[in-house]
Amino acid sequence: MKRSLADKTLFISGGSRGIGLAIALRAARDGANVVIAAKTAEPHPKLPGTIYTAAKEIEAAGGQALPVVCDIRHEDEVMEAVERAVGNFGGIDICINNASAIQLTPTPMTDMKRFDLMHQVNTRGTFLVSKTCLPHLKEAANPHILNLAPPLDMSPKWFAGHVAYTMAKYGMSMCTLGMSAEFAKMGVAVNSLWPLTAIDTAAVRNLLGGEAVAKMSRSPEILADAAHAIFTRDAQSCTGNFFIDELVLMEEGVEDFAKYAPGGEGSLAGDFFVPDEIFDQVKTKVLRSYG
Repeated sequence: MKRSLADKTLFISGGSRGIGLAIALRAARDGANVVIAAKTAEPHPKLPGTIYTAAKEIEAAGGQALPVVCDIRHEDEVMEAVERAVGNFGGIDICINNASAIQLTPTPMTDMKRFDLMHQVNTRGTFLVSKTCLPHLKEAANPHILNLAPPLDMSPKWFAGHVAYTMAKYGMSMCTLGMSAEFAKMGVAVNSLWPLTAIDTAAVRNLLGGEAVAKMSRSPEILADAAHAIFTRDAQSCTGNFFIDELVLMEEGVEDFAKYAPGGEGSLAGDFFVPDEIFDQVKTKVLRSYG
């Protein structure tokens, strides 16, 4: 299998910053085409980056970019974004469901407007984008769908305190579970990817505590490198997996993970939804009490 994404076309939801942008930039270094389908056309007051600044970074890294204003809650906007992607680049090889909404509130504190947003973006959006990209993925040489979604660990601890968010996020994971089986005969791989540790993004800093987060976190580049490894695997045999970033890279022969935590001090914070047994497979010093 060719270990490059040169000339491949990636369709990424919500890729104007953070993990989505990191995945886009890693592909761009190979010479890939990247469609950034996200809402952020104007700068956010608290979060950096727009689809247009992301496009400039992608092109500077060596790829071709197509920024498309797209709210994945709306079917017509998703259909138009996919049509533009195919019109510009001739097809779609990889679909990345990265867009996500989060609110970590207990049931009494979760208003239904936010409940609806999380389910519309996370679960429904993943279903819709995957469905809309599928006809074009079926025509690709090595097609992949990747959901930034966690393993389906049904421990009550992952629901208590934020039932609505967990339901919405696990909806993305159930898309992986079901579509991987449904699309197997089509040769379209469907996998999930999730971080072992907290990831230092502007959104996470804004939500969980500013600069202190960086000392317990890894950079988005670890997920970008793991995603790249998945995309260059054979779609026929690499499907239906709930991948953890560090384990993917260990399989690729990576031994030095310090580069992914440039601001790290002491133990890293483990991410939500990672089953305890997975921590036993790695040597990374991780705080299991996170979440």
